[in-house]
Amino acid sequence: MRRRDLLGVAGAVVVMSGAIGRHPAAAQDKKVLKASDVHPEGYPTVQAVENMSKKLEQATNGRLSIQMYASMQLGGEKEVIEQAQVGAIQFARISVGTLGPVVDDLNVLNLPFVFRDVAHMRKVIDGAIGQQLLDKVTANPNAKLVGLCWMDAGARSFYDTKHPIKSIADLKGLKIRVIGNPIFVEMANALGANGVAMGYDQVFSALQTGVIDGAENNPPSFVFDNHYQVAKFYTDSQHLIVPEMLVFRKPDGSSCRRTTRRCSKSSRVRRRPMRASCGTRKRLKPSTE
Repeated sequence: MRRRDLLGVAGAVVVMSGAIGRHPAAAQDKKVLKASDVHPEGYPTVQAVENMSKKLEQATNGRLSIQMYASMQLGGEKEVIEQAQVGAIQFARISVGTLGPVVDDLNVLNLPFVFRDVAHMRKVIDGAIGQQLLDKVTANPNAKLVGLCWMDAGARSFYDTKHPIKSIADLKGLKIRVIGNPIFVEMANALGANGVAMGYDQVFSALQTGVIDGAENNPPSFVFDNHYQVAKFYTDSQHLIVPEMLVFRKPDGSSCRRTTRRCSKSSRVRRRPMRASCGTRKRLKPSTE
């Protein structure tokens, strides 16, 4: 993650926050913007937003700051998208997998084996295609969100409680939890498993009780959220490389279009979005959470 990327996104937030409250006294009022992440303290994407809060406080002389609600305190990703849409929170770090049903254009990134590796994914989202998809989110009238920047979620692989998965045949009949997007359910079913759409907050207990036999996610999630304690078999399939996005709730009012253009211009993340990397095992430094 680059310092100038944090400063750029912080600058965008300053612009966007100006549209939240236009009362004359608002310029002097301190505002605490709410952010949500399903992952615990110490996870890379959580730390990224917390670091952005520090930059934002410096840039506004303490007028604006961000309170991070980690560990699913405000619900799963589907719930926090809905909260951001109605203005209950300002930021949400969400998987493109969860956002796909809201902005259908994003589902192109949710196809299995669409990227050769994580480096290929980064090249795409850091380029013109990535910017176009951020703009698709911002322009979608039903989303009511602004796509601020991309975050790197690494590669997703299968893990389960039953046996090692050495071939597609080993998936047959396994109940595999997937993100709540029909494209992932269909993927799991096509591989011979039984895809089970389920909120991330339910996965650990579902693995414990046998409601599901396995799931799929990146190595940091597998470790940080303690899934390794019940699912003993992790298969490095890397069948999905799904990036994540930091979104901001879209301001209301007639100036929204002008404000979002200013936000995009001041953010300076067109070619180098902020990255909280979870892409490789050598970068993984699990905390005690």
